[in-house]
Amino acid sequence: MNEAHHDPRNPRVVIIGAGMAGILTVIKLREAGYTNYAIYEKSDRIGGTWRENTYPGIACDVPSHLYTYSFEPNPDWSETFAQGPEICAYFQRVADKYGVTQEVRFNESIPYCEFKDGRWRIRTSTGREDVADVVIAATGVLHHPHIADIPGLETFAGTAFHSARWDHSVPLADKRVGVIGTGSTAIQITSAIAAKVKRFDLFQRTAQWVMPIENEVFSEERKAAFRDDPAVLAAFKAEALDYFQHFSNAVIDANSREMAELEAACLANLEDNVKDPVLREKLRPNYRAGCKRLIFSPDFYQAVQSPDAHVITDAIDHIEPAGVRLKTGELRELDVLVVATGFRADSFIRPTTVLGRGGVNLDDAWAESPSAYLSISIPEFPNFFMLNGPNGPVGNFSLISIAESQVAYILTLMEEIRGGRCREISANAEVSASFEEKRVEAAKKSIWSTGCKSWYLDKHGVPASWPWSRDDFFKTMAQPQLEAFDRV
Repeated sequence: MNEAHHDPRNPRVVIIGAGMAGILTVIKLREAGYTNYAIYEKSDRIGGTWRENTYPGIACDVPSHLYTYSFEPNPDWSETFAQGPEICAYFQRVADKYGVTQEVRFNESIPYCEFKDGRWRIRTSTGREDVADVVIAATGVLHHPHIADIPGLETFAGTAFHSARWDHSVPLADKRVGVIGTGSTAIQITSAIAAKVKRFDLFQRTAQWVMPIENEVFSEERKAAFRDDPAVLAAFKAEALDYFQHFSNAVIDANSREMAELEAACLANLEDNVKDPVLREKLRPNYRAGCKRLIFSPDFYQAVQSPDAHVITDAIDHIEPAGVRLKTGELRELDVLVVATGFRADSFIRPTTVLGRGGVNLDDAWAESPSAYLSISIPEFPNFFMLNGPNGPVGNFSLISIAESQVAYILTLMEEIRGGRCREISANAEVSASFEEKRVEAAKKSIWSTGCKSWYLDKHGVPASWPWSRDDFFKTMAQPQLEAFDRV
């Protein structure tokens, strides 16, 4: 970019990532009158999480009509909890409709950003150099696969892959399939294929509580009613939101009535639907429901009780060419091995090198654990904003509604730059430290702090999430406090 063209009244904005949040950012920037921007995407198409993950059974655990842009309702969702391909198609449709797709610079990641001489100096994977007044990281949370360190994994003679790198060229019907892990992904895979393969082994280190849900398939008449009468759709969304509100209020207070009701529902689901007492005990967690990310499924218990399905709770010793060798000495022979061991949820924009004011490295700023004021701004990283960043409400809200409120907040901060009231803006260090102290204290009261290991916890065992109510979050985001930010 030619810096001679720099116009502070129309700041240059670089957006990193063309998933849900990146698409949203471009649309909202345009609405606000910004025309000087670029959006970079590491892959060859949009979609983020829904592009990366294509495993059988992938679906959203937020009701479809809530996992939708507020300005682009979709009356045509096929079911309450839409599957991945339908969600990805929705984002592609929105990106095309609003002219975002044609503006994305695909196959171009950003490995390096440096704040120097009052602006961000950016280098892309193609060698391109860009200069920006503002950087917005819409890089998501669940896109860096975590592959468990299992001895001998590379020696497996069959087909092995991470769940986020599913090999659809491999037929499964006549195969012995093993899945390592019992998070949401593994549960969805189990529901999708356990009854359809020759033999299915679920290697479980930790049992999961499963919340029963009804996944209604919407008839054409129901979808037509949603299309024809916005009030019908609004009423349906309000009903779904009320249920979701109940859940989000439960998890932030481990001693709440709502949490007790939720735990009772999970326990009844296990007791009523798993008939074999031995299997039931294998599937009974030894921690409170909700401590780990709660699993929502209408049919996991049914699937895992298929005649050729097995829950393996003996520890894995190593992988060898023929399959999985357990510490008991037993060999579970397999043709296909799926590693469903999650993601590096604390990576955020990393491995991108991000250097802030005075050359401070983001890795050093996050040496203890990733943090950001209101999950969007980091002290000493001016004009650098994150969507769904550290310690945001990832555990109990729709990420779309979170991102919409965060974009609105960021646009308020950017208006300080565009209006000429400052050139640089970032969260004040003292305010950020005070906010983090309060957040940590509040998090101790949440269900996530009741004694289990989960990806919600940082290395100090503190839940890395928003620990207050849904209403508190949206009220906070709707009322930006400029005094919490350093402005130069």
